[in-house]
Amino acid sequence: QVQLVESGGGLVQAGGSLRLSCIASGSIFSANAMAWHRQAPGKQRELVAAISSDGSTKYVDLVQGRFTISRNNAKNTVYLQMNALKPEDTAVYYCNAGGQFTQYTSTSRSTYIAGNYWGQGTQVTVSS
Repeated sequence: QVQLVESGGGLVQAGGSLRLSCIASGSIFSANAMAWHRQAPGKQRELVAAISSDGSTKYVDLVQGRFTISRNNAKNTVYLQMNALKPEDTAVYYCNAGGQFTQYTSTSRSTYIAGNYWGQGTQVTVSS
C-alpha cells in the first residue's frame, strides 16, 4: 500500500516562501519519479515540478526560477521549495508518485506523466 503525506502548506504574503514536504511509504519512492501538482479553485489540476529517480528535474514555465524540487531518498521524501510566491500560486498542492519522467536529450526537454498515487493535498494561500 502506497501512501503519500504532504505537509508545509499555509498562508504567506506575496514575495514570501514556503517549503512543502511529501513523505512516501512503501517501496514506491527510490526507483520512481515524483512530482508536485496543484489545483486552484475552478481550475484543472496542473503539473508544477517533477523529479526523476536520478535527480533530473522539470518545471513548468510559471514557476521556473522560483520553485525548486528535490528529493532525499534516504528519507523517502520529496520537497518543493517555493520562493517569491505570488497570489496566483494559491492552490491545493498534491504530491504524485509512480509517474513517467522522460528526458529528451536531443532537445533538452522533459515530460512527466502523472502516476496513480496521490497525496491528500496541502493548501497554499498567498495574500497580496
